[in-house]
Amino acid sequence: MPLISEKELKASYDVIIVGSGAGGGQSAYTLTMNGVKVLLLEAGRNYDPLTETAMFQTPSSAPLRGISLEDKPFGFFDATVDGGWQVPDEPYTNASTEAENKFWWWRARMLGGRTNHWGRISLRNGPYDFKPYSRDGLGVDWPMSYQDVAPYYDKVEMLVGVYGSNEGLENTPDSPEGCLLPPPKARAGELYIKKHVAQLGIPVIPIHRAILSTKQDADNIPAKLHPGNPRAQGILAEAMRQRAACFWATDCGRGCSIKANYQSTTVHLPPAMATGNLDILPNAMARAVTLDAQGKANGVSFIDKVTGREITAKARVVILAASSAESARILLNSKSAKFPDGLANSSGEVGKNIMDTVGASLGGQVPAFENLPIHNEDGSGDHVYVPWWLYKEQKAGKLGFARGYHIEFSTGRRMPNVGVAGPAKPGYGKSFKEDLRRTYGSFIGFSGRGEMIPNKDSFCDLDPTVKDKWGIPVLRFHWKFSDHELKQALHMHQTFAQMIEAIGGKVGGKPATDGAKAIKPGGFIIHEVGGAIMGADRKKSVTNQWNQCWDVPNLLINDGAPFCSNADKNPTLTIMALAWRACDHLIEEMRQGNL
Repeated sequence: MPLISEKELKASYDVIIVGSGAGGGQSAYTLTMNGVKVLLLEAGRNYDPLTETAMFQTPSSAPLRGISLEDKPFGFFDATVDGGWQVPDEPYTNASTEAENKFWWWRARMLGGRTNHWGRISLRNGPYDFKPYSRDGLGVDWPMSYQDVAPYYDKVEMLVGVYGSNEGLENTPDSPEGCLLPPPKARAGELYIKKHVAQLGIPVIPIHRAILSTKQDADNIPAKLHPGNPRAQGILAEAMRQRAACFWATDCGRGCSIKANYQSTTVHLPPAMATGNLDILPNAMARAVTLDAQGKANGVSFIDKVTGREITAKARVVILAASSAESARILLNSKSAKFPDGLANSSGEVGKNIMDTVGASLGGQVPAFENLPIHNEDGSGDHVYVPWWLYKEQKAGKLGFARGYHIEFSTGRRMPNVGVAGPAKPGYGKSFKEDLRRTYGSFIGFSGRGEMIPNKDSFCDLDPTVKDKWGIPVLRFHWKFSDHELKQALHMHQTFAQMIEAIGGKVGGKPATDGAKAIKPGGFIIHEVGGAIMGADRKKSVTNQWNQCWDVPNLLINDGAPFCSNADKNPTLTIMALAWRACDHLIEEMRQGNL
């Protein structure tokens, strides 16, 4: 993938985008396909999954058998080898020393951002998710409805390739014909669980994932996505033909050299580069958005991490898509006489209302899965999941917490890792090997992914003293889950125990009796959003529904920062849909001379 150096920067661009992940990649794609000249700044290194992905290596071939380490929390082969909850030279702080009030901040720091790491679960927010305050009086409503965003969910699903099914369930939107690829078949263990938890009233359906289960329709989709734009259609058709269908042989978290899964580096950026309208500059750490005399954004000041030099690139429009907390950090560091408290912060809401997904996990062992005949259970993570099913009970106030969760679970004879394949008890010799063979594939794990309601105690600001290697003030996090999240996590544990028992399994350990013991730390699920929420009232929000900052209309935020809520649906698909929607509006505003 051709890149530029800082010496090759043009005098000015139409748009500068900070960040190359889901929001940045989608923004670059949408703009360049429409003839807009774009500079993309990436704080991390260049990365090419076509040449760097460990497609067939087993954990046994990795150092230390590929176990998790502090600098490789998801194992040796994980694509985000330069990222994690701790990044060298880039600290962050927490205002509290109490574990329950600490936030874990994940940074990817490589081209493509978190799209190289994520689980690729691609669920649409439903109508309730865009209007949560109207439903239960908590949090805030989004300044748009599901119907406003649905056409962009359609576009993103067709562009990146999402498999799944339509089930007609409450607040779990179906996709129009032609948007989804066929889902892979459920495994034996998944079918067994579906059968036995039905007695609990719990649905199990195919999950939606951004992975090509079949080749894309390169003959027809480009015209649907780019009507009246034959050049864009041709570029996209060629890009789609270069992607192969998944052959279910490598964990998606490693990356994908055949482009079967969605990564910004293989799906968004190659066609954007093919237009000739995109320059990419890696190792460019954004420090601040610069302004002209009228208070409009006119560029980005960044540090070249190789030379240490500070450079300013110029543009007509600036888009922040650096991840929600990083975008908030850039705004807070962009201080001036006009914006002494940080750029676009007249409402005082920059850095506020940060959220993560509520997470809890519980596992067990199922005797019925022991000694199964050896068979192929390769695939793409979980093929099925449990969508939230208790809307009516929750609406009636029967649960004690206001928002729901979905359940992901794993079964089967997956690739063994150290400490995973065998029984909990220690041993050695012939009997130990026999226990390993008998129990391998009989373990099951459940994970809940639930909605967090924004609260005034969860926010980030600038640490008054700590700076990173390049002298940029770092973020300080303030964090607290409300009783709604704690009770939700406890409900997860209780439900998982019921499900394990319903299939005749044995719960591993004891389910928590206190939600504070069940819930994962803030940031642990790596789904943080908020920090620059959108709204209809500029006094209570940072951006409008088009991701434009109220105070600086030619400054957009196209990542998770504008999210008003964090539904139980993973945020990436919505980030892309909103970024495409915002860029379509931006293009029209630029054409009309309004920006």
